[in-house]
Amino acid sequence: METTAGQGTNLGDRFAHLAAIIHASHHPARIAVCVDTCHVFAAGYDLRSADGYRLMVAELDRLIGCDRVVAFHLNDSKTPLGSRVDRHEHIGKGHIGLAGFRQVLRDRRWRDLPMVLETPKGQEGQADRRNLRVLRSLLSPQA
Repeated sequence: METTAGQGTNLGDRFAHLAAIIHASHHPARIAVCVDTCHVFAAGYDLRSADGYRLMVAELDRLIGCDRVVAFHLNDSKTPLGSRVDRHEHIGKGHIGLAGFRQVLRDRRWRDLPMVLETPKGQEGQADRRNLRVLRSLLSPQA
């Protein structure tokens, strides 16, 4: 399952929603979670600050379990925190900013997980290359 922004009548903008679905399943061990950075931010989880990120991960771990997270979709957000509107933006160009992505990328719990760019596309992959450069730069100790 993927986290959602909570747009309209969608479920999944709260980790408790995903936890309820997992626990109601006849096969909960087969259910995993993909965290979309734009979606959780639009849902109200503030991953920009160290405290906000810590609280988000603590809630995720308590309700779902960090071990159930199997992937990330990396996108900045065109809309503000808690907007419940899913609009992806280039890394560092939206309301999440570089600080939020720095925390996700440097968190050892996610080190071996696949992370997929879902940012707006440009001609011949130029936008993806730029977004990847930005993300890789955040792994540097100087960043």
